[in-house]
Amino acid sequence: MSPGGRTRARLCLTRISGSLSFLRGNRLLEVLAVSLAATFVVANELNAQQISEFKSSLSNAFGRASWGQAAWGVMVVSLDAGDTLFAVEPDSALAPASNLKLLTSAAALHALGTEYRFRTYVITNGEVDGGVVEGDLILYGTGDPGISDRFYPRKDEVFHRLIDQLQDLGIHTIKGDLVGDASYLPGPLRPPGWEADDLNEHFTGAVSALSYNENVVSFQVVPGRSGQRPTVTTVPPHSGLQVLNTAETVTENVRPRLAILREDPLDPVRVEGRVAVGTRDVWRQMTVSVPAHFAASSFQASLKERGIEIRGGIRIVETPEESVLGRLSAPALGRRSARVLARHISEPLPAYLEVVNKESNNLFAELLFRTVGRVIEGSGSSNASARAVWSELEDIGVDMSSVVQLDGSGLSAGNRVSAATFVDVINQVANSPEWTAFWTSLPEAGRRRGLRRMYRTAAVGNLRAKTGTIAGVSALSGMVRSANGERLAFSIIVNGTRSQNRAKGVENQIGALLASFERVDEVKRPESIAEAIVPTRGGTTNERNRHRVSSGESLTVIADRYGVTLSDLLQANPRVEANRIRAGQWLEIPARGSSD
Repeated sequence: MSPGGRTRARLCLTRISGSLSFLRGNRLLEVLAVSLAATFVVANELNAQQISEFKSSLSNAFGRASWGQAAWGVMVVSLDAGDTLFAVEPDSALAPASNLKLLTSAAALHALGTEYRFRTYVITNGEVDGGVVEGDLILYGTGDPGISDRFYPRKDEVFHRLIDQLQDLGIHTIKGDLVGDASYLPGPLRPPGWEADDLNEHFTGAVSALSYNENVVSFQVVPGRSGQRPTVTTVPPHSGLQVLNTAETVTENVRPRLAILREDPLDPVRVEGRVAVGTRDVWRQMTVSVPAHFAASSFQASLKERGIEIRGGIRIVETPEESVLGRLSAPALGRRSARVLARHISEPLPAYLEVVNKESNNLFAELLFRTVGRVIEGSGSSNASARAVWSELEDIGVDMSSVVQLDGSGLSAGNRVSAATFVDVINQVANSPEWTAFWTSLPEAGRRRGLRRMYRTAAVGNLRAKTGTIAGVSALSGMVRSANGERLAFSIIVNGTRSQNRAKGVENQIGALLASFERVDEVKRPESIAEAIVPTRGGTTNERNRHRVSSGESLTVIADRYGVTLSDLLQANPRVEANRIRAGQWLEIPARGSSD
């Protein structure tokens, strides 16, 4: 402690000792009280000095380099002590890149719940007689991006599971067409604001309610004999892409130059240039043009492989008006005019969130975004989905005033979120039953299959955060446990940087400093790592303290169900208006007699 600090401590002790004169009848109590007071004052002095030094270290890490015109938004808040440890323009709305996936994830957890699963159906509009389907066979998707080998032994595993169910019914012939129905999410295939140069890349797969292999194929170019065209195939097949192959196989002493090109996702793919005899195959990934057609064609191939005859062709449905289901949602598929023959149920939502955040998968994020819109707003359009995310996060207490959301993944440069909003999201989710699923979905520092940074620092095993990178943008937002277990939520965003590597270096320094931070005084923090991962809400993590509104329910009905008064229910949900609740909304249920 500095000399000035010791002087201030002595002055404080003098005042405290004077206030303890009533104890002078008991010398032992007086001595103990003064000793405790001294400890408190010294700890506070040490803590103030230590926090000051900590903030100085963060400032030094942040300010070592000249950043020119780059705009920063930084915020570090203790979730346990409630104080802001560091901030630089925290309210500035900046392009967040893939940090936007945190908003999508939090809204999906709140709107859908951890037990949510995607469903894919095989239905028919005709009768089944003696193993013959008299009408069409319809493959109906509800937005599952996981029909691939990501969760299953092979890419077409889900198709074969559906066919198993058809064959259990004795079905062997389809008289009508095979219909790929993507009408559940009729929004645009590609969100607004995505860069045209990116639309052919594997990370910009088209967004469809009916997807297969994440809507991406690999082009394989195999050299032929000299003077012949190389062989071009797609893996998996049945992509529906038109290929214009003008390439040539040349002798080994001619320098090869091969290009696989497409100006627009709907254009033919051009294979141009030269490949050398005897060289390795050339591979390139590319998005498919019409995901529903890709899925239906691949399903058709699996049906034929299993001996089921399809007499008609392939037809695609992309709007509710065209669908045999009309405007009905997937849960209503039991109607007589649309008989369900088979169904596939996906892995639960947390498995998908891990793909969204640990792998930063854009298709998974976009389909979760659209699903939230479909469930909450009745529409999977980009605008409806943004409104749904906004309302769901406001419902849990997040200030969304700075947010502009054009997509669910963060690929659009037009998205805007502040560092303060990201910290607010983390804070609100940390006090909810959904925290475990949220926290475990984030990449972990120092792990090869996680956040591949901050190796050999205190951040390893203690920091989880979502990265974000697009042109001129770098971001990192998440939570770290400090040296004594204190939970620190943070967000670091920079726009207009010329060096993303330098920006990420700053992120790494700040992350390591946060993990090394330790207060002298005690703050209320979880007793164990387990509690840090699953903090309590209202004294319990039991989800019975929350109620999800069903269609037709009123606040009066819900209050009666839980044995609480309408007044207490409204007091526990200050953002709720008595006559304006909606299906899918979550309500906090107060303890009985809480107003007493």
